[in-house]
Amino acid sequence: MKKIFVLVICVLLFVQTCFCWGFYAHKQINYYAVFLLPPEMTAFYKKHISFLADHAVDPDKRRYAIADEGPRHFIDIDHYGSPPYDSLPRSWDGAVKKYGEDSLIKYGIGPWWINKVQGRLTKAFIEKNTQQILKLSADIGHYLGDAHVPLHASSNHNGQQTNQQGIHGFWESRIPELFAATSFDFIIGRAAYLDKTQDFIWQRVLESALAADTVLKMEKLISEKVPADQKFAFEDRNGLIVRQYATRFTSRYHQALNGMVERRMRQSIYAVASFWYTAWVNAGQPDLSLFSDPAFSTIDRADWDSLNVQWQKDKLKGRSCE
Repeated sequence: MKKIFVLVICVLLFVQTCFCWGFYAHKQINYYAVFLLPPEMTAFYKKHISFLADHAVDPDKRRYAIADEGPRHFIDIDHYGSPPYDSLPRSWDGAVKKYGEDSLIKYGIGPWWINKVQGRLTKAFIEKNTQQILKLSADIGHYLGDAHVPLHASSNHNGQQTNQQGIHGFWESRIPELFAATSFDFIIGRAAYLDKTQDFIWQRVLESALAADTVLKMEKLISEKVPADQKFAFEDRNGLIVRQYATRFTSRYHQALNGMVERRMRQSIYAVASFWYTAWVNAGQPDLSLFSDPAFSTIDRADWDSLNVQWQKDKLKGRSCE
């Protein structure tokens, strides 16, 4: 009985503190992105599709192990005024000059970090460094996915300002876990070359910011119509019976959002594939069939093992994002 009680408490903490696309969604985004690539890239990426999916969650596992990691996942863009937030320079140097690096880090550096990782991925293609290509491809897939989450572009990131704690994980974890496999359409057009990746990602971040109010408003409206004792239920999650947002309540919220979660997930997949493709083109379109298989070092494997150990500890504390 004591173990069951502890488990329930951990799950309740999960509902309150998850600030990322759930592990399931992040893995699906990287997985499906592979199928949007041109033939010259598909064979290479398909060969490593399990790695790309499994390691899509590495940045979240690093959040509590590396102090600098957290700000890379979000931007509280509403801190900078009102849409379209013209007071915030889109270039990193311009933003640092105006606000200072410490302030930018405090309110999140997601869009700028994505472009930095993109530069590293392009360099890895030029150097034909298979290990780095795979690690950076998995990482940028994660950060791009986060940029498409509305509450990653809002200072009210978990409904803490409006008494809606837990809405973050509700939107980005509970809905995909319930509906992605059975009703989401992941047949998407081909990846595109992006002339200006910085402009592209800022546009997606602005879309996220504008959608944040709807995410919050719709949850409030549904909550007002549903009795409090029907909002949560003890249901199966990954083989465990836990207290979470009830399936019926989640379904009503999903319908009220008119497919928003599906659209943002589809857009994430398209963005990830397009950033991979753009990095490859900018590197001169090297022949990936000639690239050697990755030989990850013992240091790499030790780092992953360490991340998993830390993640398991955070999971028990209710801080992990799975």
